[in-house]
Amino acid sequence: MRTVYKSALLLAAFLISSISSVANETGIEVLDFRNVIKQSKDKVFPSVVYIKCVRDSYEKGEKAAHQVSGSGVLISADGEILTNWHVIDKATEIRCLLFNGQHFTAKLVGKDKDIDLALIKLDYEGKDGLPYSSLGNSDKLGEGDFVIAMGAPFGLTRSVSIGIISCTSRYLERLSQYSLWLQTDASINPGNSGGPLVNTDGEVVGINTLGIMYGGNMAFAVPSTTIKEILPRLREHGSIKWSWTGIEVQSINDFDRDMYFGGTNGVIVSSTEKSSPAKLVGIQNGDRIIKINDVPINGITEESLPAIRRKLGLLPVNIPAELLVLRDNKELIISLIPREKGDVEGKDFDAERWDMTVKNINQFDNPSLYFHKKTGIFIYSIKRPGNAGNAGFNRNDIISKINGKDITSIKDIKTCYQESLDNIDENPRILFVILRNGARRQLVLNISQDYNKE
Repeated sequence: MRTVYKSALLLAAFLISSISSVANETGIEVLDFRNVIKQSKDKVFPSVVYIKCVRDSYEKGEKAAHQVSGSGVLISADGEILTNWHVIDKATEIRCLLFNGQHFTAKLVGKDKDIDLALIKLDYEGKDGLPYSSLGNSDKLGEGDFVIAMGAPFGLTRSVSIGIISCTSRYLERLSQYSLWLQTDASINPGNSGGPLVNTDGEVVGINTLGIMYGGNMAFAVPSTTIKEILPRLREHGSIKWSWTGIEVQSINDFDRDMYFGGTNGVIVSSTEKSSPAKLVGIQNGDRIIKINDVPINGITEESLPAIRRKLGLLPVNIPAELLVLRDNKELIISLIPREKGDVEGKDFDAERWDMTVKNINQFDNPSLYFHKKTGIFIYSIKRPGNAGNAGFNRNDIISKINGKDITSIKDIKTCYQESLDNIDENPRILFVILRNGARRQLVLNISQDYNKE
């Protein structure tokens, strides 16, 4: 394998030398690929940041702190850094190491789980300014264009890999709600998350986010055009503040489902969520949306759906929006008022003595639980061995009542938890009413034993 690799390098060097020789004889200027890559790398590399976070985790039935690492890229002289949401999620401390060995703490400016982006800012008070990189235009990329992935894979502070753009508009089911992906064969490993994907002009054209480590080398980055559109909202609001209409869309030519609706414009309404703004104004399954606020939309293939969802999601909240809809070959103008989408993930609470962690039901993060109960609390994780596990509780059980009291919020849980601790000597047994897969049942939790001291 090494011999083949060495031969390939010698052949590449010979070809570069031959091309340069021919260029000199003909007077045609040929760029040295090695210099192009080096110049691009040198332009961006000083702005690459190694990020370490201390994070609160609730995944093993109790609150615990652990360290995670990732990457980022400076985009302003005063210390703004782009990275991934999953790098800084639930971080209680963010530490950043720069290319020259300087290290700073950073504060969260804004984040969004749906696109998996975050903006943080260094606690930097210098006057000279920091090296930073510019966001390029990812729309100019084509399949086969060379790109460089930079970051800190496996915590190795700084690393560079090279590849090509495999696809400029990759649609990934369940991962492409608001944005398509740049697919590349440049190596992206754990720790590269949040680092820049760079073109040969030394511009950031994406933020590295996903990598497939087994069975092939495929990696995915959030395109810079998407980032430019939502970055001002992260700066201003700390989040994108998506609006919600309750409309689910389907492409006109849906190859995967073998459904073809005909026509060359608009997008199909596949469903509307119960009690949503769309449902309330009578938008129906099968309607074809032609325009949104007089702007034509085209959802011919699934690759066009994220841009349409993004357009719906960026509609102003509580302000009427007009949709031109085609129904039974008749055009209708329907006005709806988008609502704020709100949190896409519930809040956590560690009920330490119960040996479980609980979480708010969220319609976007827990749709299967939301189907059974619109508001409430479910068991996120269970510590084993522990009291909750001994009592027969399972992950995703919905807590309906505790000792006869209705449970609808984290506040309710905290109140009942404190009462159980106050009364533990008199009565360590607590009666729960839960919903499991829609079925109601009762469980008794005995907290007389303290597994945290064992």
